[in-house]
Amino acid sequence: MENIVLHKADTRGNANHGWLNAYHSFSFASWYNPDRIQFGALRVLNDDTIAAGMGFGTHPHDNMEIITIPLEGDLAHKDSMGNTEVIKNGDIQVMSAGTGIQHSEFNPNTDQQTKLLQIWLFPNKRNVTPRYQQITLNVADRHNKLAQVLSPNADDEGVWIHQDAWFNMGNFDAGTATEYKIKKEGNGVYAFILKGNVTINSQELNTRDAVGISGTDTLNIKANTDAEFLLMDIPMNY
Repeated sequence: MENIVLHKADTRGNANHGWLNAYHSFSFASWYNPDRIQFGALRVLNDDTIAAGMGFGTHPHDNMEIITIPLEGDLAHKDSMGNTEVIKNGDIQVMSAGTGIQHSEFNPNTDQQTKLLQIWLFPNKRNVTPRYQQITLNVADRHNKLAQVLSPNADDEGVWIHQDAWFNMGNFDAGTATEYKIKKEGNGVYAFILKGNVTINSQELNTRDAVGISGTDTLNIKANTDAEFLLMDIPMNY
């Protein structure tokens, strides 16, 4: 039986700290909504805008798979594993926090803001050795088709994490349609629209809307306008 959870853009939590304007799809920090704790293994989806020269000081994480997808500008990263990197639009970064890491993230530019998605998934193994991975994706691969950017398999396309999850991104022209087959029985998909108007399984979605769909094995996707979106195929038994 197909189950649909609709999260319109204006129902998200919002915390505007001046230097950071954050929209929360699920309960986070001071925003708590008992109906919006998680979708399966997906615990956090934050849509953040960081002002020029600002950022998050060093802070800890453990036992979480943390995925960062920059949408605009650059993000400088430093962590307790010794990684010092800059990620930018077109890149994807993953950290398996495992037994524990500390990291900081900031906008290194003085003249432009940084926009990013930060996504947390519960891992399928606890207390793993922390790891860091960052790759540059070919954005052209998403034109009018779905491009895989994350999976459980180190040998597959994109980055990999400790979870039976697959992320795909699409950049579709108006009128483009496709079908997506859910990768693993029992998984659901949380679809987040970065821009445009998209219909997924008869549910119409606009910029920054999201829909969680479980209990089906196929999604029918159509871009009604030029559109960009992210599909997160994730286990539901969490």
